[in-house]
Amino acid sequence: MTSTDLKFRGGRNIAMKLPPHQYEATITFYRDTLGLDVKQTSDNSHAVDYGPIRLWLDRCVKASHAELWLDIGTNDTKAAAQHLAQKDVVRCDAIEELPANFDGYWIASPAGVVHIVSGYEDSGAV
Repeated sequence: MTSTDLKFRGGRNIAMKLPPHQYEATITFYRDTLGLDVKQTSDNSHAVDYGPIRLWLDRCVKASHAELWLDIGTNDTKAAAQHLAQKDVVRCDAIEELPANFDGYWIASPAGVVHIVSGYEDSGAV
């Protein structure tokens, strides 16, 4: 095999390593605020069905903070913005400029993980 034959692609699993003080609030965010299916797999891990991805939320005693950016698609970005505001979800649009015609915005989870919220047709486009 030559180096030009080598290819990479994202896998189904993404792990988010979380310090203990952010663990429960992050589980609540995915389960209750976003309404995603969250299952406890052990005392220190939960699995989230995140579209075609399996997102693992892992409690890590040695972690000082979580760092991961993720994509959230929605069928109505304006209604989603209102819902998220009612749930006190932090908007962080200044973190990175989006294209002028892009139907989306940035938010942060309780653990400070940045997410892009976008319409289904724009999801994954940035």
